[in-house]
Amino acid sequence: MAISNNKLTNDQYSDNFSDIHPPFENKTAALVDANRCLFCYDAPCTKSCPTSINIPKFIKQISSDNIKGSAHTIFVSNIMGAGCSKVCPVEKLCEGACVYNLLEEEPIPIAKLQRYSTEQAMENKWKLFDRKPSRGKKVAIVGAGPAGLSCAHVLSREGIDVTIYEKEPKGGGLMTYGIAAYKVTPEFCEDEVNYIISIGGIEIKYNQTLGKDVSLEQLQNSYDAVYLGIGVGVARQLDIPGEEMEGVVDAIGFIYNLRANGFPSVPVGDKVAVIGMGMTAIDAATQAKRLGAKEVTLVYRRTEAEKPCTDVELDIAKLDGCKIIWLAAPAAIKGNENKVTQLICSKMKLGEPDASGRRSPVDTGETFTLDVDMVIKAAGQVPFMELVDQYRINNKNGRITIDNNATSVKGVFAGGDCVNGGKEVVDAVQAGKDGAAAILKYLFP
Repeated sequence: MAISNNKLTNDQYSDNFSDIHPPFENKTAALVDANRCLFCYDAPCTKSCPTSINIPKFIKQISSDNIKGSAHTIFVSNIMGAGCSKVCPVEKLCEGACVYNLLEEEPIPIAKLQRYSTEQAMENKWKLFDRKPSRGKKVAIVGAGPAGLSCAHVLSREGIDVTIYEKEPKGGGLMTYGIAAYKVTPEFCEDEVNYIISIGGIEIKYNQTLGKDVSLEQLQNSYDAVYLGIGVGVARQLDIPGEEMEGVVDAIGFIYNLRANGFPSVPVGDKVAVIGMGMTAIDAATQAKRLGAKEVTLVYRRTEAEKPCTDVELDIAKLDGCKIIWLAAPAAIKGNENKVTQLICSKMKLGEPDASGRRSPVDTGETFTLDVDMVIKAAGQVPFMELVDQYRINNKNGRITIDNNATSVKGVFAGGDCVNGGKEVVDAVQAGKDGAAAILKYLFP
């Protein structure tokens, strides 16, 4: 067993990481699906979209060959509608609410239709919004992720001058650095960021970390309002013996390296264990397999009924050949010469429900051993507790608490994962819209 990079040929990488949800082959195919839509009154698909995209309207516009109008309908509600069409768990949102499900027929492929319109808008650089003249107000946004970009776009449309401070060398946040490459490419993410800021009035300053390169006090003194879209922090530790060994990595860092440095450069083991069952765990497991791992095993402390990922995501892992062990929790990592060789797991059983409503895993006292050379930790992320405490921002275990999107610090607003602890990209986009509305009310009472 060995951890190494460049395990596959360039053609194999290309095949393994090709678009998992390819677009329509042609206009006719899009029109066929668009014309299946029943254009429901009080449509359940729109109700289930966190950004409230008028889905029947944009599909009707496709069917009438008004693609530019369709893209505008999407972007006015969700400026990251192109990216969301690739990464949203639509099976539990819009497509899951489609009335065709009640008729036991295939739902309308809403995400695919949304991609059809929005990608044409981006490719043709359609200018769908006119920015109002500058109103003499400046807002600083920390984080060029979905929440920050969404907030910036709404503010800019209203004539507010926006400067975004981003700690990474590229914008997009989770979209750029934290999602499986077969769903969305870094190149697409860069195009999406450029399209969003092309409205004008938005400047992004990269490699600027809050608390290191710029302080909250500096932003408060230089701008009329501040919006924090800083996301969540580092990966949660397992707190088990052997966690510091070579071959133990966190899923966020693993995916980050893959996105930032390319497929051949990322080392992967022959036998890999992934701890967790959320979307990030699935992305890490499937990508480890597609990078050349011979065996990948997902280890989860509850049963399938309690899993946080969707059935669709789990099916991707299964189709990729990933194994799954339910009711198991990591207890220790063993190795040789500080290199991982085994993962010791405790067998669990379910007890009473915890605060999340899911039944709590209880250790049975029994253990089993997996022979592995790599362990990927995907047990969640910890909020930036030290950072928010440093600036005396009210929070709950590191999650910023807000009242109508305003923090406890006057003139400072927040939204997205740093508030909710980590949800979908589309939820962050809506949080950015809500934050922009609150800031406009604050600036122009």
